[in-house]
Amino acid sequence: MKKSTLLFMVLITSSLFVFEGCKSKKKAKAEPPKGEVQVKLYCSGADYFTTKDYFRANSLGESTDQVAAKKKAMSNAKAELASMVNTTIKGVIDNYLNSREFNNKEELEERFESLTREVINQEISGIKVICEEHTKTQENTYKTYLAIELSADKLASSIKERLANDERLKIDYDYEKFKKTFDEEMKKLEQGY
Repeated sequence: MKKSTLLFMVLITSSLFVFEGCKSKKKAKAEPPKGEVQVKLYCSGADYFTTKDYFRANSLGESTDQVAAKKKAMSNAKAELASMVNTTIKGVIDNYLNSREFNNKEELEERFESLTREVINQEISGIKVICEEHTKTQENTYKTYLAIELSADKLASSIKERLANDERLKIDYDYEKFKKTFDEEMKKLEQGY
């Protein structure tokens, strides 16, 4: 009788371990430190990060006027997006020109930067709003949360078009090499480098 009771206890105990191991493990939700309250930001988070396909930016605008709040959010988001695009394109140009052998590298670099700046300014005006949320605060101000995106392929194609039409650059310009360099920079950006 003792053996069967002991065997039964072992079976029950091992079953509990098996069932416990099969339960889905929920992560414990971290609580904010004492005296702080977690704030939910609309139009932000992983769904709104830059990827290899899209440059993305988000922002918040606040004002006593609802239209002004939206304009502030859009202006801030566009500025963030333009900064990100400029930094990425600068890296592309540096890497592209360093990988090529040009006679007058400085002149070409200036010309590349000038043309890409024009394209960026043109393309920024064609951004797409991917999230827009509006709230009104207890202080009777309006907040607009906004996320925007710009297609990396569309930007690269526009740059290609402008560079290919420039008389000084089209002699030495290799789009495939440029696009490869551009794609590498976009992957770095997506990975957070």
